[in-house]
Amino acid sequence: MTDARLRRGRGALAVSFFVQGVTFALLVTRIPGIQARYGISDALLPAFLAAVPILAGVASVVTEKLVARVGPTAVLRWSQPFVLLALLAVGAGSELWQAAVALGLFGLAVGALDASMNMLGVSLQRAYGRSIMLGFHASYSLGGIAGASLAWVGAHWHLSLFVSYLPVVAVLLPLALVGSRWYVAGGGKAEGGEGEAGAGAGSRIAFALLLPLCLVMTFAYIGDSTVSNWSAKYLQDVLGSSEELATVPYNAYMVTTLLGRAVGDLGVRRFGAAAVVRAGAVLGALGFGVVAVAPGAWVGILGFTVLGLGLSVIVPQTFAAAGRLFPGASDAAVARLNVFNYVGFLVGSPLVGALGDAWSYRGAMLVPMALVLVTVVYATSFGSRDARYGGVHERPRTVDVG
Repeated sequence: MTDARLRRGRGALAVSFFVQGVTFALLVTRIPGIQARYGISDALLPAFLAAVPILAGVASVVTEKLVARVGPTAVLRWSQPFVLLALLAVGAGSELWQAAVALGLFGLAVGALDASMNMLGVSLQRAYGRSIMLGFHASYSLGGIAGASLAWVGAHWHLSLFVSYLPVVAVLLPLALVGSRWYVAGGGKAEGGEGEAGAGAGSRIAFALLLPLCLVMTFAYIGDSTVSNWSAKYLQDVLGSSEELATVPYNAYMVTTLLGRAVGDLGVRRFGAAAVVRAGAVLGALGFGVVAVAPGAWVGILGFTVLGLGLSVIVPQTFAAAGRLFPGASDAAVARLNVFNYVGFLVGSPLVGALGDAWSYRGAMLVPMALVLVTVVYATSFGSRDARYGGVHERPRTVDVG
């Protein structure tokens, strides 16, 4: 495969990650607007929100079978436009059943999208022979910041969901379709056809080897969902901040997540994936600890800022580690691992809320802190110091592929 083709494939996939970051942020940051538009009660809202990750997990499992027949590039090419159109449908309806259908379709499409994006990222990293996975997730974080900013504009100017979503989808949909022309799998299959894992890939995955990575993925997303769902409430209700200041922690978290991912590949190349993941887990646990004991709002913001820097490296390297563990069945391994993304998302918010109500929100922050710290124990699953790149060991490159 030529260097130019790999570079185009890498750029196209980075655009895909960015588009998904924008799209998901536009959905989750406008949940109050969605609730108001459809008249969803507070009692019913958790069911609607839980349906999205549950259906996404189902779609991720189905994607494992689908990519064995058509390849991850084909799945990504068609799932991303579907996600964008489902977002637009969320903003276009008015009846409760329409919200249920639109969110259900969004969940199914996003599961296939997340799985196929990370499959391509893992295979491209293997083709490059060096760590590039964090860069893709940095694009996602950048998209999330852009999407949250666009959502703020829509809410500030009291735009309807449809009016807020339509211009964004009108720009991103053709961008995604054009960019999909250059998708390429590291194994060389840019179009349809059997994925690299082949039809029997699932049978070659020993779940006992994958389980530590599944736990790490779950714990990381418990931490992430704690920040996204509880940081504003924690700052306002526990640390006594103003409503305006309560919006700062998540923004700070997203910015440091972007920074950590932007430089994380350099750390992996120099120190190895296991060392970077250990450092990230310790930083993440430190951030939760600072949040738990913070005497005031600004120290709490500092804790959430450190959290973003620590958690930023864990998820991308978990996907990369699955690819290293199962080089002949990485698509299937990534699809199965991706399910635990949604498990963590489902567990995190209710867990912290229940502990906060029954005990205290300061105490509740110690639980994700402990779970993230467990990642240090499982760091050996990310490979030895030599496992710096996409393959099993660091290897010399005869050419530079960008």
